[in-house]
Amino acid sequence: MFVRYLLAALVAGLFVGVVMTPVQYARVVPLIVHAEQYEDGGHGIEPAHHHDAGLVSSAHAHSAGAVFDPQGGRVILAHSTAGTDGEEAGAALFESRALGTLTANIVTGGGFALMLAAVALLAGRRITVRNGALWGLAGFAAVSLAPALGLPPELPAMPAADLSARQAWWIMTVGLTAVGLYCLLLRKEPMLRAGGIALLVVPHLFAAPHPADLSSPIPPTLAAEFAVASLATGAIFWVLIGLAVGFAMERFGAAEA
Repeated sequence: MFVRYLLAALVAGLFVGVVMTPVQYARVVPLIVHAEQYEDGGHGIEPAHHHDAGLVSSAHAHSAGAVFDPQGGRVILAHSTAGTDGEEAGAALFESRALGTLTANIVTGGGFALMLAAVALLAGRRITVRNGALWGLAGFAAVSLAPALGLPPELPAMPAADLSARQAWWIMTVGLTAVGLYCLLLRKEPMLRAGGIALLVVPHLFAAPHPADLSSPIPPTLAAEFAVASLATGAIFWVLIGLAVGFAMERFGAAEA
């Protein structure tokens, strides 16, 4: 029964991952592609072939191969010829980027759905369609919104501090925020609720790691637009996960009955 419960949550998360891919391509991915033009010291990158609303970019000429960057959610494909070869390279790049984005969304959706279901089990609560959006927003607050207050979403070519330091701060922030939300929202004891508020504040008393040199070729308006688009997409992502898990849990309960 426990395995079937988690399996239902996993299927719900995988479904949301597929649904979110076109949503990301509507706004987030074009901003990433735009920012890639400012890489390599801000000299710009010539596109290999503008395919499907310009969701294509390339690295330096006279080199070859494709590299997918899962953190940036982008594929860099080099080319050295034009014409038919350029069109083929552009098509291959678009397909690689789309496949990479879809794969990342499916894995992330499944993982977050399992995490949300596990938290609900440990808390002794049930996720339903009626409260699924609230569970999703709580997950968004812990995993995306709270860390973004110190480490906002970053575009390619933006300066960043040491990866290990950023990961450590992110894990601390997510963990304390999650426990704080549990104490504040799911417990009735005044002391625990007060402690929950304190836990929400504690991570931000420690400055998030940032590089000494903050200069960047990325225009500030583009960086701000990307941060807003990323957080908005993340909120939709988490709400859909909460609703999908709630629907799966209700269906699972009906099947058990």
